[in-house]
Amino acid sequence: MKFAVLSTSLDPVSRSGWMAGLAAGQLRAGGHDVTHLDLRTTPLPPFDNDTCYAHPHAEVYHRAIREADGVVLAVPVYNWGLGSGAKALVELTGSSDPDRGLHGAWFDQPVTFLVSGGLAHGYLSHGAFAFGLMTDFRCVVNPHAVYATGAEWAADGAPGEALAARLARTVERGVDLAERLRGRSYRSVWEV
Repeated sequence: MKFAVLSTSLDPVSRSGWMAGLAAGQLRAGGHDVTHLDLRTTPLPPFDNDTCYAHPHAEVYHRAIREADGVVLAVPVYNWGLGSGAKALVELTGSSDPDRGLHGAWFDQPVTFLVSGGLAHGYLSHGAFAFGLMTDFRCVVNPHAVYATGAEWAADGAPGEALAARLARTVERGVDLAERLRGRSYRSVWEV
């Protein structure tokens, strides 16, 4: 199957970025085709609903999401919400404009969240964002998500035992969900 693993943090030492790398490695080891994109190395312009679509990376992200059987979204939490990179990514790749031949890439996608936060009690910080993906794009959000703080890492890029097990289990369940939903005959569109 094909997966898009998207790291949305701009932090040079990003724990959500580490999780994205580990998830991409696990998916590849499982024989899946993985497109791993990171906003730090493949940046996107600010969303202006105009010239942003001409940016060379806009189509790279749009295609990776649109053609995937499932999306793994690695995100940081700031101030009880997801970092701005995730929102900018969805704004640019979720747009539909028949005049430009655009159809939102996120429609009907199974999405698995890998979330990095500073405080343990912020584990629901991605909830509003996930709800937006479900209602706007009819995404199917994996109920198994990872929320990890800095205390759960043994060293930079090396998860502690419990985090490693939780991450592996979450990715496995994301694969299972994508596999079960693969090949659906319908394609959702914007509707109220």
